[in-house]
Amino acid sequence: MAKKEIDVLDFPDDFLWGVATAAYQIEGAFDTDGKGASIWDTYTNEKSFKNGNANEAIDFYNNFEEDIKRIKELNLDSFRFSLSWSRIFPKGTGEINMAGVAFYHKVIDTCLDQGITPWVTLYHWDLPQELEDKGGWTNRSILDWFSFYVDFCTKEYGSKVSNWMVMNEPMSFIGLGYFTGQHAPGKKGLKKFLPAAHHATLCQAIGGRIVRENVEGAYIGTTFSCSHVTPKNYFWSNIKAAKRVDALLNRFFIEPLLGMGYPYKEFLGLKKIKKYFKSGDEKLMQFDFDFIGLQYYFRIVAKYNLLPPILFAKEVSALERNVKTNSMGMEIYHKGLYKMIKKFSKYEGINAIYITEAGVCLDDELIDGKVKDPKRIKYMKKTFSKILKAIRKGKNVKGVFLWTLVDNFEWAEGYKPRFGLIYNDFKTQKRTLKKSAFWLQSFLKRKEKIYPDS
Repeated sequence: MAKKEIDVLDFPDDFLWGVATAAYQIEGAFDTDGKGASIWDTYTNEKSFKNGNANEAIDFYNNFEEDIKRIKELNLDSFRFSLSWSRIFPKGTGEINMAGVAFYHKVIDTCLDQGITPWVTLYHWDLPQELEDKGGWTNRSILDWFSFYVDFCTKEYGSKVSNWMVMNEPMSFIGLGYFTGQHAPGKKGLKKFLPAAHHATLCQAIGGRIVRENVEGAYIGTTFSCSHVTPKNYFWSNIKAAKRVDALLNRFFIEPLLGMGYPYKEFLGLKKIKKYFKSGDEKLMQFDFDFIGLQYYFRIVAKYNLLPPILFAKEVSALERNVKTNSMGMEIYHKGLYKMIKKFSKYEGINAIYITEAGVCLDDELIDGKVKDPKRIKYMKKTFSKILKAIRKGKNVKGVFLWTLVDNFEWAEGYKPRFGLIYNDFKTQKRTLKKSAFWLQSFLKRKEKIYPDS
């Protein structure tokens, strides 16, 4: 018997359908109207960086009205976007850039005018360069800098915005930015990683408390990258290696938040982070979020390895395993999303889950004015089916934000990976809806017809 086609009407009436973006990846206007430099502006404009920069990106700064209208046209109901810290505070603290403040008012107002619910991410990786010059996330003063920024933003926009996400993927921006050096600010080593990680852990809880205090009726969350981790085989050394990788990638930031502390048991090397504790930190890094966001793209198969030290584990690449991948070489493994929903649902203290990013990059091409991307349609169908399975198994998954609206600047990978529902010609900034966008539009239209007021 053929499998039943996925249908939007299978989902709860109040299930959220959204799209996610990040300020640095879409806005452009990197030095326009008083904006200060972020670490990503600095990092990508260095001569050693070969994959371009987001100085112009997709020019959302000048095209936001049209792009938000496209969200409405696709029958999506929510738009997740981030605020650029250095557009509001060019030096990180101190003088306010009122042009930057006004820009986000316009974005929010356009969402509301279109009937799109804005979901604001306070920090999506673009730390002001002036703060990085003072140590950035490795400097405990970041607790005060971040508090100042969050306090201002929530007071400024809180009368219009109810849905807030404090951080985007702390393990990504700390691990890649302060341990491996693959992302801005390009720092490396355990002595950078551990204090930066601890301060980010504290800030996600501190940020949550500030939002709660400043925004009446706020709905508050934070987001975590996650990867289903399995051992290469059942040799004990590989099983333990996989547990260490899981502790680092999936448990490191969520468990302190829930009052469980860092996962030392499976990853003894993490005990070195205690060096950066101050009295009261165990309590300070706890907060009862209304929801958490899970961001899933691929699974990891791990094996024992002497490097890197302390972790003693290495990923077995998707290429070595000869499995299906996206255009960045990451394995496409839909079962992993369901497994990660199950894993996080087991934690006490998680009230609701949103899939705050899910998407696939492909080698999309514009041919005769059209972009055919059947693999992305298949990806969405399978992603939605795994979410629906979780809901039917009693997991409190409340919505999904697809990554992303328009092909954009994909961090260290530059412009080559295309995740968008909409194709972008980066020379002309002309947008073209892909076949997947038309499929999604039709898929969600069924809900509009049956539940017109939902």
